[in-house]
Amino acid sequence: MVGIAHTFPTASIFQNPHHNRTGLKHSRTTFRKVNPCMSTVFEKIESLLSSKNISYETLRHAPVTTSAEAAAVRGVPLASGAKALICKCDQEMVMFVMPADRKLASKEVRRELGYRKLRFASAEEVWELTGLRPGSIPPFGSLFDIATICDPALGDNERINFNAGDHAISISMQYTDYRDAENPKLQTCTTATT
Repeated sequence: MVGIAHTFPTASIFQNPHHNRTGLKHSRTTFRKVNPCMSTVFEKIESLLSSKNISYETLRHAPVTTSAEAAAVRGVPLASGAKALICKCDQEMVMFVMPADRKLASKEVRRELGYRKLRFASAEEVWELTGLRPGSIPPFGSLFDIATICDPALGDNERINFNAGDHAISISMQYTDYRDAENPKLQTCTTATT
């Protein structure tokens, strides 16, 4: 299997191919064989995207823990961040994906999806399920065998950006490619932050 990986020089801001404000040049595309026994979440994302011939961009940067910090280091609007939240809904874990400038509308989600109880997973539950710390979770519930529900508002962005299993690695990709790769359930699940 051959994958396509786009890499960038280490930089403090994100390379947006539509708005190259940094003056840094993109490094060349590399082709490599993908090892099916990869263990890190980042490598699993690379493998998934490569197996579907999806183009993406990778940025290595200083560690970030908030959506606002991530948007700043990437040099992109906050709304383009694909925030992934893991919640316990009744007895199952579910991943909710939304623009980073929005928040989960818990009451509406419970009503619309028929959950009696909904709460954010604890850091310990997230670790047990994913092996990751909050803030580094990518928007691919399928990597962890959990359902993914994506707010259609994320599609207002042509490109989305997210931490890729590491607080210091980001991926940027077309929203439509994300939707095709993950095939999340599309459901309004957010409200604007105040």
